[in-house]
Amino acid sequence: MAVTLVNPSGLPEIPIYRQVSVATGAKLIHVAGQVSWDVEGKTVGDGDLAAQVEQCYLNVGTALAGVGATFADVVKLTMHVVDWQPERMPQVLEGISRAAAKLGVTPAAPASLFGIVALDVPEHLVEVEAVAVLD
Repeated sequence: MAVTLVNPSGLPEIPIYRQVSVATGAKLIHVAGQVSWDVEGKTVGDGDLAAQVEQCYLNVGTALAGVGATFADVVKLTMHVVDWQPERMPQVLEGISRAAAKLGVTPAAPASLFGIVALDVPEHLVEVEAVAVLD
């Protein structure tokens, strides 16, 4: 495997991700920010943050599979959430959990979450991008 996820001593252990990833592969993969579109370009979960997070993660999984990768190859996830407030975290976690169950994975790569003003269209509440490495 090209990616090792680590929680170094002296840093807090966060249940949904690891603090560091070490990649040793030869092929770098950048997945464009995925929004909650279905295959036909229709928004999934209009107004529902958990549903949109779930669809974003499913789309990241589809993008990775399209180039022979999986969440096990991901070294960094970045999430952008419109009008972020910390009390919305349970919805984010619910969406990740539902996607993980459907994909049969545990997306645990280092992650960042940024609150933003807007995305490409008003219906989109979240966007998730990924960086992966393959041997």
